[in-house]
Order: sequence, then C-alpha cells, then structure tokens
Amino acid sequence: MSALLILPILLPLIAAALCLLLPRRAGPRRILALAATCGLSGVSAALLWEVWHVGALALRVGSWEAPLGIILVADLLGALNVLLSAVMTLAGVVYSAGSLEPRQEAGAHYPLVLVMVAGVCGGFLTGDLFNLFVWFEVMLVASFVLLALDAGRARLEACLKYVTLSLLGSALFLTALALLYGLAGTLNLAVLAQRLPRLEYPGLVTVTAMLLLIVFGLKAGAFPLFFWLPASYHTPPVVVTTLFSALLTKVGVYALFRTFSLLYPGDTDFTHRVLLAMALLSMVTGVLGAVAQYDFRRLLSFHIISQIGYLLAGLALFSRVALAAAIAYWVHYVFAKSALFFVTGVTWRVSGTHDLARMGGLARTHPLVAALFLVPALSLAGIPPLSGFFAKMSLIRAALLGEAWLVAGTAAAVGLLTLYSMMKVWREAFWKPPLQEARGSAGPAALLGPCVALALVMVALGVGARPLFVLADAAAEQLLNPSAYIQASLGGGA
Repeated sequence: MSALLILPILLPLIAAALCLLLPRRAGPRRILALAATCGLSGVSAALLWEVWHVGALALRVGSWEAPLGIILVADLLGALNVLLSAVMTLAGVVYSAGSLEPRQEAGAHYPLVLVMVAGVCGGFLTGDLFNLFVWFEVMLVASFVLLALDAGRARLEACLKYVTLSLLGSALFLTALALLYGLAGTLNLAVLAQRLPRLEYPGLVTVTAMLLLIVFGLKAGAFPLFFWLPASYHTPPVVVTTLFSALLTKVGVYALFRTFSLLYPGDTDFTHRVLLAMALLSMVTGVLGAVAQYDFRRLLSFHIISQIGYLLAGLALFSRVALAAAIAYWVHYVFAKSALFFVTGVTWRVSGTHDLARMGGLARTHPLVAALFLVPALSLAGIPPLSGFFAKMSLIRAALLGEAWLVAGTAAAVGLLTLYSMMKVWREAFWKPPLQEARGSAGPAALLGPCVALALVMVALGVGARPLFVLADAAAEQLLNPSAYIQASLGGGA
C-alpha cells in the first residue's frame, strides 16, 4: 500500500493540468476541482488508516535506494496533516463556488489551488530536505499567483512583501542545505538523523539548526518573522486567505516538528530554549495585535501568529504529553481558524465591509451567521465543551507537569485575551445596533455549508475528544522515538 504515498501529490497535479485543458468556464472547472479534492480526501483518509494500522510507510520513487533517490515517507503526523489539507481544500473548493464570481472560477483559481495543495502534500510526505525545498517552492509559486490574481494596489503591495520575504527564506534554506550537505554528505532525513550526532563539529550542527529555525519560523509566521503575514493575508479573496491559513503556515510548523525531533533531539538545552522564547513571544504579540485590530480579517490574521505560538510551545517543551497536546491543538486550530475566515466572507456579503466599526445588528438580522461565528470563536478561545478547551487545557497541563510555569501562565493569559478579542467582534459586528441596513441574504448553500460543517466538527471534537487525543498521543510517541520513521525511510518498499 506504499503507492498511497504518491497519490496525494499526483491527483491534484493531474487535475490541475486537466483543468487548464478545459474550456474557460466556471462549471466544468468547478466540477473537476470538486471531484479531485473529494478523491484526494478519500486517498488521504486511506493513507492515515494504513499508517495507523501498519506503521510508517515509505516509497522509493524510481526504486532508487536511500539516500540517493527521492523518497516519500508517512508517519502519523505527516498522514494526519495530508488529510487535514485535503479536507480543507475540499471545503475551500465548495466555498469558492459560493463566493467567487464566475469569471474568477473560470480562470486560474482552481488549477492554482490544486497545484498549491500538491506542494503542501509533498512537503508533508517528503523524506529529504532538498525535496522539502522543492515542494516549498511549488506551493509558494502557486500562492504568489493566487495572491496577485485581480490585484489592486493594496494586494500588489502585500504580494511584494510576501514574495520578498519568501525568497529570502528560500535563499537561507539553500544556505542551510549546502552546509548540511557539506557536513554529512546527504540531505536524506533518516540518514541525517544517524550521522549528525556523530559529527566532529557540533557547533556547525547547531548553526544549521538555527538556520532551519529561521527559515521554517519565517514560513510558519512565528515571532519575530511574522510581519509579512498580517500585511498580506487580509488582502486576497476570503477563500484564498482561508487556504493560506490552513495549509501554508502549517508546512512551516510541520518542518519544525520534523527537523527538531528527528535531526536535533540531543541539542534541546539551546535550540528548544530558543524555540520556547519564539513560542511565548508569538503568543503574546499575536494576540495583542489582534486585540488592537478593527478589520475583521486582519484581526484573525494576527491570531494565526498567536496560535502558531501554542504549537511551538508544545514542540519546545518536548515531552510526550506536550507534543500530543500540540498535535491535538493543531487539528482544532485548523478547523476553528478556517471556520472564522469563512464567516468573514458571509459577514462581508451581508454588511459590505470587513470594518467592525461599520457593522452591527447581525445577531438579529442573521442569527445563523451569528451562531456560525460563536462556535469557532468560543472554541478558539478555549471555552468548554468545544474542541479548543480540551486542546488548550492539555497544553497547559503539559507545561505544569514540566514545571514550565511561564508557559502555562502565558497560555492561560493569551486564552483570556483571545476571548476578549472574539467578544469584541461579537459586540461590534453582531450585538450593537446596526449603523446601516443589512444588504440581504447570507448567501447560497455553497457559502454557508462549509461554515456549518466546520462548526459541527468542532462540536464533535469537543464532545468526542478521546479519539483525537489517542491519535495525537501515538503521533507524539513516533516523534520522540523516530526509529520506525528511520527504518521505513532506509528500507521502505518500492
């Protein structure tokens, strides 16, 4: 069943190519994109099921032996993220049908989304650092064009910042790869995990760790490398922002989890203290930036930075309970933040603005929209019995067990500030008297359907949290004991 590893990459790439061959009409391209993402979701679910029951899987592309050939590897963390990416892309395709104009659907939107998710899946499945660089570039090129489509002045300015910082990150990534290859003679992750601890130059190994931390921290939007994110994520169409939030930054976080658990587990005294500082400062600066915002989408963009801090805190603590809590929080966060971004598209449709100060009264005129906001908002803030409560409390518990009092206190305080910012949105957009008449319907089923589905998922992950935490705990155990990942990489089937 190792052939399952190539399908999450091939399916969207083939669909993207076919999409470009279709007539420039919205209907055929939408149907093909929907079919491709449904197939991708099914394949990804099968891959996670296989990894859960069999263990880590590997595929040697072209039957070349490691470390010479291209290798794809999936453990629980990688397979889980491939499934999350597939499901969110499917939701994004459905949402696109209800939010975009027919001319946008008939253009390059769907092919670019499919290429981007192929790059994301490749990043989650690659077993080689150079190929991770390649997949980063695939998804970033697609995201550049998505950001620039139909761009006015503001979006072009945001795109310029995004491209410039991404290219800087790519240049640093190549520098780190050159140094690693010079030290170890390979960029295969499994072989690097075996060779790096035996090298005679531990100082240079730490330098490579810091370079990768800068590169992946930049791509994840972590402090102090986040400033490109709130400057760009609020400018494209809502569905594009949602996909960027759900997919792109998570590949950066995944790369941090993979490299700092597999390549540098013996250097935690220094590297993980730096990670912890980045995590805490990401949490604080992100939530303070959100509290200060009155643009709905910029507010949520700052919350991306804050929530990335929670994930990095779990990695920095580097215990099984902390890693499991971070992975569970990861799943919750993807669904909650995506649902909130989707809701901004609905509120814009009925109010004509993203400015909270110009909204009002939506709880009375559109009670369903208000409910669809409250569920992910309260979940993001960690209110029981929604998914965010159990994930956030598990992370705070892990910090207390590790006697990381500052982490526990910061996580709790940031949770309160997150609740405050969500209640500010509720007060301004939904509760206060309207400043102007609502424009009409909340939109078609394609617009509201993904919002309803994600809200139900958050309720389900809260009421039935145990399966998620069982999966997260198993994934955390694999990160702490990567022997199965290394064995599959070096002896994976063709």
